[in-house]
Amino acid sequence: MTIDHVVKQLQHRLDDLPEELEHRRIFLSTYLRTTVAVGNGIEEARFEDPEWVEVWDVAFAELYLQAHDADVAGPPARASRPWRLAFDAPPELPPLRHVLLGINAHVNYDLPQALLAVIDDAEFADPALLDRRRRDHERIDTILAGRVGAEDEELTVAGGKNLLDRVLTPLNRLSSRRFLREARRKVWHNTAELQRARQAGTASYELRLAELELLSAAKIADLLEPGQVLLRLAVSGFGVLLPPP
Repeated sequence: MTIDHVVKQLQHRLDDLPEELEHRRIFLSTYLRTTVAVGNGIEEARFEDPEWVEVWDVAFAELYLQAHDADVAGPPARASRPWRLAFDAPPELPPLRHVLLGINAHVNYDLPQALLAVIDDAEFADPALLDRRRRDHERIDTILAGRVGAEDEELTVAGGKNLLDRVLTPLNRLSSRRFLREARRKVWHNTAELQRARQAGTASYELRLAELELLSAAKIADLLEPGQVLLRLAVSGFGVLLPPP
């Protein structure tokens, strides 16, 4: 697949979203727009290895599409625990909370797996190449930071902000940029931890991945706490960190 194909697949899921799952539209729409922005970044030569970034972004998107489709299909298909908790969250939650629940599952849990899918053992052993992969991974932050203002406006239109949220808009946008950078740094750490486990064998890898799944699922309690969630995340952090094995 290409990013253009991913965009079509996301739009197809939006068009076919059942009425009872309408509350999922806010994350799906956000993800679609972000994917378009990454595609534009590739066309604008904002990455050192644009071909690799496209392969990586496609692998990343496929994990979300698989989780979405598995949940819509129902048993025996099963999404991971972070995605199940995000999908099963009360529909009446503010749109922002649904977006954050989706980001938690997709960034904290899916993203390290997507990186492992496109960086093999030989590449991990090549410091110069691995550093190039890391820099392109960090360049995504620039694209995401550029989307914060526009996505904030989309949330306002969707009715996801109360009066206090609107008053705190500048701080909330700064907080979003900060916690997205923080989460991405932790993703790189977790990817390295999973890589070491992968080299140790299937059982070791599955154990570490299960740890990451539990950590990502546990993060949801923090995301659902009452109060100004973006400001709180700017202080406490959004990402999760695999401890030493």
